[in-house]
Amino acid sequence: MKKFLGYTFLVITLVLAVMIYWSYYNVYSEGVRKGMLVKITKKGNIFKTYEGEMWLSCHQLVNPEKFLFSIEDKTLADSLTNMQDKCLELKYKQYRRVLPWRGDSEYLIVGYKKVTE
Repeated sequence: MKKFLGYTFLVITLVLAVMIYWSYYNVYSEGVRKGMLVKITKKGNIFKTYEGEMWLSCHQLVNPEKFLFSIEDKTLADSLTNMQDKCLELKYKQYRRVLPWRGDSEYLIVGYKKVTE
């Protein structure tokens, strides 16, 4: 009986570990979004994270689609803060679930490129 309980505990632990990894750490998708950077803010109650908003158009539109994202790297957030109201191409990674210390959004920015039009 002890062996059975030991193996059952091991299997349950492994299944939980795989589920946690799959949900919170495995990248679901990667891509690029192009648009005008509107704002970057640092917010949070316990974990202060950088959150941003971008219009998915480089031209002023009446109702552009918004892209909400998080930034983990402080130097990247500082660089993007200086690029507000400019047309940018943001490279992101999308995760299935959100961790409080990673930000409010499932989209995490990992790089950017300024777009000249």
